[in-house]
Amino acid sequence: MAASTRKKKSSGSKKVHGNPQRAHVSRDPAHVEPARLGDWIGAARLRTLPLAVAPVVLGTGAALVVDRTFHWVIALCCLIVAVALQIGVNYANDYSDGIRGTDDHRVGPARLTASRKAKPRTVLTVALAFFGIAAIAGIAIVVRTGHWWMLLVGAACIVAAWFYTGGKRPYGYAGLGELFVFVFFGLVATVGTTFVQAGFVPQEAWFAGVAAGLLACAVLLANNLRDIDQDRIAGKRTLTVRIGKRATQIVFTVFVVVPFLIVTLLAQVYPIAWLGLLALIPAACAILIVWTYRAPRELVIALSLTSVTSLGYAGLLCWAFVG
Repeated sequence: MAASTRKKKSSGSKKVHGNPQRAHVSRDPAHVEPARLGDWIGAARLRTLPLAVAPVVLGTGAALVVDRTFHWVIALCCLIVAVALQIGVNYANDYSDGIRGTDDHRVGPARLTASRKAKPRTVLTVALAFFGIAAIAGIAIVVRTGHWWMLLVGAACIVAAWFYTGGKRPYGYAGLGELFVFVFFGLVATVGTTFVQAGFVPQEAWFAGVAAGLLACAVLLANNLRDIDQDRIAGKRTLTVRIGKRATQIVFTVFVVVPFLIVTLLAQVYPIAWLGLLALIPAACAILIVWTYRAPRELVIALSLTSVTSLGYAGLLCWAFVG
């Protein structure tokens, strides 16, 4: 009788781990509905895709400054590479964060791996499939242009995409995510798109690459600001965790504003570029939310608005280059 009582006390004092807000999600895969098409589409995080499209649009516009011939096949392949890499890294993050338990404390939409709606191996396979699509499109670009050394650039992009949250020491967990996003989703994507189409990189491509990279970093900051408390718990030392909420708000504002300063500079040569300031409308709304939000979920709206800003900015600046 005493032993039985001790057993009950022991089981009653057992600690419960995980996010209490997600207590309704069963950890037993047998009690979780398998992922549906909508879940897989959601895991691709479509709101981030403008960040992949924007550098290609900007890079193509800069290429047309040098060569007035529109190389649509190469441009299309660049777009496939960028979008496939973006989707691939989203699924790879879902897999890596899920198996580490980082997403067990997630505020945003549930991920496939963490929610147990899909097997980790299946999510990993999908991620690798999109990396494969990006590699095939990249090889097609290299074959068409003859710039074989760019295979190394493509390989570096895939490696960077994987090790953002993958591997034993992911750089995304060390506060280096913004640096790599700026380099690969800004400079490399934009300048690379220009080079394979024009065979030359004018200064317009560099300015555009900086702008695209900063806006992509701003989206990442909004995402990490939303998850700042959960990332601290999980031991994920993002830049936001390292510098804190207030500094992140300041850096976010700088990252969003600087591209528009670039617009005012380019407008001295390309007057149509003044129209790029129209993208300030969603950008200003995003900045306002980042500074005044009360619930972390509100930052999902800021993230989406910044992503839309990136695409609108790219389209208007490309028009300026072409016009």
